[in-house]
Amino acid sequence: MDEAEELTSAQVTELEAELGDLRGELESLIEASAMGVKPVELDSAIGRLTRMDAMQQQQMAKANRESHRRRLRLVQAALTRIDSGDYGYCARCEEPIGLRRLKARPESLLCLGCKSSSERR
Repeated sequence: MDEAEELTSAQVTELEAELGDLRGELESLIEASAMGVKPVELDSAIGRLTRMDAMQQQQMAKANRESHRRRLRLVQAALTRIDSGDYGYCARCEEPIGLRRLKARPESLLCLGCKSSSERR
């Protein structure tokens, strides 16, 4: 849909390395966020507003952690697609996704045209 060219084997290798780095970064972020999602102690000697602030920060940490987990699943799926030879092709229209899009989001499943049309719905 976006007139992209197929990836060369060198480009796939480069993107695979980027996906591996991204996987490591996301795993580190998930691990580092473990402390932020622990329950807020209700019987600690802090003020009501401080406790509410701590609870809000905990909820934001949980949301960020879940976002990192979702992206990690997409990265792992992209690495699996590289192994199977399906990487770089749109899951909807089966046309090449394009290097520029994959450099921006190497875990992308859809070409820019299909992604745009799905967001308009």
